[in-house]
Amino acid sequence: MTSLNINVVEEAAAVINNIILVTHASKNSIENHFDKSFELEAQLEKRVKRSLLEEVRSITPKGTTIISVRQSSALGLGHAVLCAKPIIGDKPFAVLLPDVLVDKYQSDMTRDNLARMVQRFEETATSQVMVEEVPKHEVSSYGVVDINGQDISLTGFANVKRMVEKPDIEKAPSNLAITGRYVLSEKIWEILERTAPGAGGEIQLTDAMHNLLRSEPMETYKIAGRSHDCGNKLGYLQANIEYSLLEPQLGQQLKQFLKTLVV
Repeated sequence: MTSLNINVVEEAAAVINNIILVTHASKNSIENHFDKSFELEAQLEKRVKRSLLEEVRSITPKGTTIISVRQSSALGLGHAVLCAKPIIGDKPFAVLLPDVLVDKYQSDMTRDNLARMVQRFEETATSQVMVEEVPKHEVSSYGVVDINGQDISLTGFANVKRMVEKPDIEKAPSNLAITGRYVLSEKIWEILERTAPGAGGEIQLTDAMHNLLRSEPMETYKIAGRSHDCGNKLGYLQANIEYSLLEPQLGQQLKQFLKTLVV
């Protein structure tokens, strides 16, 4: 299962049934991956490959619609989100960064994390951003939230005072790093549309969120379990190994193999 598959399953578990993939012209394989393959299914059925057939058919969860839109130029996450506006309209929405995996083995996807953020938004109409505790010496690698000393462990939620991008270790307001999951109110659209290019000449979603925070409250949600950062090589390898070890069919065999490599 690909990381994108895992994200789609996460969205379906949160009862998000309309999913928009923002891709580039060079990423046709992503669109094809989620398309129905009549020829492949017919071949698997003919060869009585039942388990493989079910695996292929389950790539897109039942009741889920997946649509792709193109981002013609890499102009930032904020721009990528804007590419989906003609489909979403002036409505609230969730954003998932596909290179961040929320570990499905350490939480209940139907109750925790994205599902809980969606539920909280429906209860309060307050935008949500997921965070995860990171070691203090690593905060300069992340966007960090300032929750003004609130104890987030009590409820899992806290009000956001501000967000700081890659702060110096000694100046970091917390060790709560933004973790690639957002549920945003419809008011972000107007702000995004007038957000000027920022760092790297890109339209930054974080810049728009800063401006949204000036006009309405925002909450942070502390992840249940942990995440995997597949945007770097080591994180990608670690996620593959950890997920593979927990797979029913191959996990034990892989575990025994890895033991032979330990010296």
